[in-house]
Amino acid sequence: MTERRTTVRRAAIAGTGVAALLAAGFTFQTANAAEATPTAPHTLSAPKAEKLASRLAQDLGTHAAGTYYDAQAKHLVVNVTNQSAANVTADRTVKGTQLKKLTTAVEKLGTAATLKQSKGTFKPFIAGGDAITGSGGRCSLGFNVTVGGEPAFLTAGHCTEAIDNWTDADGNALGSNAGSEFPGNDYGLVKYSSDVAHPSEVDLYNGSSQSITGAADATVGQTVTRSGSTTGVHSGEVTGLDVSVNYGADGVVDGLIQTTVCAEPGDSGGSLFAGSSAVGLTSGGSGDCTSGGETFFQPVTEALSAFGAEIG
Repeated sequence: MTERRTTVRRAAIAGTGVAALLAAGFTFQTANAAEATPTAPHTLSAPKAEKLASRLAQDLGTHAAGTYYDAQAKHLVVNVTNQSAANVTADRTVKGTQLKKLTTAVEKLGTAATLKQSKGTFKPFIAGGDAITGSGGRCSLGFNVTVGGEPAFLTAGHCTEAIDNWTDADGNALGSNAGSEFPGNDYGLVKYSSDVAHPSEVDLYNGSSQSITGAADATVGQTVTRSGSTTGVHSGEVTGLDVSVNYGADGVVDGLIQTTVCAEPGDSGGSLFAGSSAVGLTSGGSGDCTSGGETFFQPVTEALSAFGAEIG
């Protein structure tokens, strides 16, 4: 989210694979009933169910064990083959009737599904490491890259959807958006339009920096570090891959990296790295860097591929 509190975005549910997409994409679309009327399972039409079934089959691959639309009950039934394909995480705003419905849906998946509830509220952080500003908002620079030999940088897509032209913390012009995608994915590309130094490194906020020489995919259990303009540098562990997060009215983002790294508003777009490898761009999460939390990251390798960019 931006530092302007009027644009706070929330997400009700996150998870991997079918259960997350079913629940987050269709059953519960907002953080609470006061924001919008949730879409209950019985309102899912047959055509929508068929379209969702096709999407889920592609997403699950060999983990899918068949889907069908229960016309009498008016809801989509999805079978999966392993536990990791049906994990669901609900944030603290999912409660009462919504939580009961979600619990029932997960229980129907049997031992293949696990329901967990986070203590925090999932939301994107709009605001690697150095501050980038524009239109009254602030985010964080992810990684410096080149596109066709021209200098640019990556940041979060929900940042570039909100802000077109960027300056540094001192108000010096940096550049303008050259590409943006959110929701679905959460990455944006900004091409430098001024003569500013753009080394391939991450600010460690202690007077030193970490050189970034390439990009790598995250692995579960991996230790990773995040740099952002609000909270500086924090480390944690990768706990999940290919996670889908529902950011309420802003939509669902798929394929994210889930971590125990903390982050706060203004850290969005900031660098997630492991040694000299770029790993992710800060997307959103819950909690803060005082009490702790969990944060989701857009994989850098996907952003680089989408824009035809290279680290450097």
